[in-house]
Order: sequence, then structure tokens, then C-alpha cells
Amino acid sequence: MSLQNTKSLRKQIAPFEQSTTKQSIWQIINTLGPFIILWYLAYISLSVSYWLALIPAVFAAGFLTRIFIIFHDCTHHSFFKDRRANRIVGTIMGVLTLFPFDQWGHEHSVHHATSGNLDKRGTGDIWTLTVDEYLAAPFKLRFAYRFYRNPLVMFGLGPIYVFLLKNRFNRKGARKKEKNNTYLTNVLIVVFAALLCLAVGWQSFLLVQGSIFMISGSIGIWLFYVQHTFEDSYFEENEEWEYVLAAVEGSSFYKLPKLMQFLTGNIGYHHVHHLSPRVPNYKLEMAHNNTQPLENVPTITLATSLRSLRFRLWDEESKNFVSFKDIKYLTKKSVPTQVKSEL
Repeated sequence: MSLQNTKSLRKQIAPFEQSTTKQSIWQIINTLGPFIILWYLAYISLSVSYWLALIPAVFAAGFLTRIFIIFHDCTHHSFFKDRRANRIVGTIMGVLTLFPFDQWGHEHSVHHATSGNLDKRGTGDIWTLTVDEYLAAPFKLRFAYRFYRNPLVMFGLGPIYVFLLKNRFNRKGARKKEKNNTYLTNVLIVVFAALLCLAVGWQSFLLVQGSIFMISGSIGIWLFYVQHTFEDSYFEENEEWEYVLAAVEGSSFYKLPKLMQFLTGNIGYHHVHHLSPRVPNYKLEMAHNNTQPLENVPTITLATSLRSLRFRLWDEESKNFVSFKDIKYLTKKSVPTQVKSEL
């Protein structure tokens, strides 16, 4: 992308940054309504079979993902014009998705400010090592990294660790307001879960909510992973790092089927979101379609996104992601060079 295009991009996106109250309210209705109905259908289906209950549970998980996108927009204060409205709605949606509003809002803001910056990794992102860092790392670190990057761990254990455990505790250095919001969210989660257990029984609650949670959690982590982990993504040292380039070249356009696009709240237009977090999710597609320089952003589909599962390390030399297999090849290739220099 040319320098001239990058300078004008944010100006071109600006008209889409205003939220529309009617659209926001309608999105809450068409998201929470189906979620509650599907949750109840999953519950009554348990009397027939758990496998039958999984059908509405899968769709409910999709709507829970959409609830998270509303929460996500609220943390950016892009869902409503009024900051207080964003905070109230965001905290409620945070209870449903198990995310404290202030804590996640802080981490996610850091992610936006540092995405693709090799010198500022570690907050609100997927743990990513470069090829050189991995090769120089001791065995314990390599093992931990391979364990973390295993798909079963990342998309299976990941939701349990992040949503159920990590989100329950305040980060180091959190201010009083953020701490209190985390405490409030935790209390409301316990109250909400207790009421549902009393209403439907704890076994039914765990079967229904547990299934929905695991499916939506895996979807959420997958979306975050694949939208920054594609072959020719963007990573640069701090001196060379550019916010606009990191947004449009380091965040993919995940072109999904319409139903999946709806359930994921248009977050597939991730390049637009990183370019301007103030664009509400229901205007992301419009912003993309009406901004000519975005026609050639990195695009992945449901089929091609599966390739991202093999990407493990960032190669600074070739400027793309590589697999652990590629590392074996690079290691073998480097051995003769090393021996030669010693001779």
C-alpha cells in the first residue's frame, strides 16, 4: 500500500465512526432475544437427548459470540454516543461473556496500540515468537511455546483459562475503578449462575451453558487468532512500525458466509476495525465497501483460514509466518554454515 493511500485512509474512514442509537438498540434485541430462546430450547431438549440439545446450543454459541462483539464495541465506546450507556451495556454483556469491562478494555486498547510491533508484544495478543527467538530459547521455553501453540490447547483449554480463570483476577497495576468493575462482574456472574441453577437445576445449567461457553469461547479465540496469524501478516521493530500499515496489512479481511458474518458481528472486517476502533460493528462492512484503498487488503476465506493452524513463528527475514517443520529445515540449513565458520 502506497504512502499516499495510508495517509488518506483514516480520513476516508471517519464518516463511518458515528454510532446510530436505533441500530445499536435493534442489535441488542436481535442478539439477546434469539440467544435466550435458543438457550431455553437447548434446556428443554435435554429431556430428550443431550445430542439434540447441542443443535440449539451451537446456534446459541453463535449469538453469544455476537453478544461479545457488542461488549467489544462498548469497550471502544463506539456502540453508543454516550460513554455511560457504553459502560452500562458493556458491563452487562461482560457478565454474559465472562469479561470484566474495564480490565479487558485496557488490555484491548494496548493491543490496538501495539499490534504487529515486535518490541511491544505481550499484552492482549497471541504469544508469538520470531524464528531467531525460538532457536535461541532454552528447552523449557520451547516446550512451553509448543504446548501453548497446540490447537487443542489454544482452542480447547484456552477458553477455560482466559474466560473462567484469568478474567476473574485484576492485572498488576490496575486502578481502583478497574478493580471494582472486576469485583462487580464476578459477583454478578455468581448471582446470574446461581439463579439459573435454581431455575433449571445445576446439572442442566452446566450441560447447556457449559456447551455454549466452550463452543463460543473456541470461536472467539479462533477469530482473534486467524485475523492476526496469516502467512504474510505485518510485524516490524518499533522504529519501523506504522499504525495504519499494522491495521490494514496485519489484520485480515476474513470473508465469511453471510450467516457467520452476522453471528460474528462483522468482525471479519478486522482491518477496518483496527484502522478505526470507533466504527461500530454494524458499519464495518459499509466502511470497507466505500473505501477504495481497502480493496486489496489481505483476504482470507473459511477454507484458506485453516492454513493458519500451521503458522507458529514469525520469520523476520522472509516477513511471513512459518511452521515448526520449516524451522527444522532452517536449522539443518544453518549447520554447515556454523561448522564452516569454526574451521
